[in-house]
Amino acid sequence: MSKEEIKFEISKVLDHFSDKALAELLTFLKDLDNQNDNDFSISSSIKQILLEDKELLAKLAQ
Repeated sequence: MSKEEIKFEISKVLDHFSDKALAELLTFLKDLDNQNDNDFSISSSIKQILLEDKELLAKLAQ
């Protein structure tokens, strides 16, 4: 899947999030962006969060 396709799919999912959930997600993503790449793997961190907090993310999206 190309970067543009991934962005499009993410956008479709984000359309269902509340304003508060979007603001919190943006803050989280900015924090990830500011971290040193040597400290963690963004991919594995996001995957772990999604797996562990699926219910929480669903509640935030409401």
